[in-house]
Amino acid sequence: MGEVLTWIISFVILITLVGLIVYQLISLADLEFDYINPYDSASRINFVVLPESILQGFLCVFYLFTGHWFMALLCVPYLYYNFHLYSRKQHLIDVTEIFNLLDWEKKKRLFKLAYIVLTLFLTIFWLIYSTLDVYEE
Repeated sequence: MGEVLTWIISFVILITLVGLIVYQLISLADLEFDYINPYDSASRINFVVLPESILQGFLCVFYLFTGHWFMALLCVPYLYYNFHLYSRKQHLIDVTEIFNLLDWEKKKRLFKLAYIVLTLFLTIFWLIYSTLDVYEE
C-alpha cells in the first residue's frame, strides 16, 4: 500500500506542476494577443516560477527517499536546468525584454510541459502497476 501512496503523491505533485506551467503559457499567450500588459504578465509568471522550481526539486528528492532511482534520474536534468537558471539569475522574466523573448519563453515552457507530461505518464503507469500488484497479493 505504501507504493500506491507514493505514486499518488507523485501524481498530485506532477499535476500541480502541469497546472503551473500551463498558467505560465496562458499568461504568455495573453500577452501575445494583447489581453494583458507586459508588467502584469511578467509579475504573474514570476510569481509562480520559484514555487515551480521548489516543487520540482522536492519531487526529485521525494523519488530519492522512496527508492525510485529511475524516476529520480529522470528528474535530474530538469532540476539541473532550474538550478542553472536560478544561479545565473535568469529564472525571472524581465518586463522590458518580455516581447523580445516571447517565442523563446513559450518554447522553454512547452519543453518543460512535454518533460513533465512524460514523467506524468510514467507515474500513471507505475501507479496502475502498483495498484494491480497490491490486489494480486
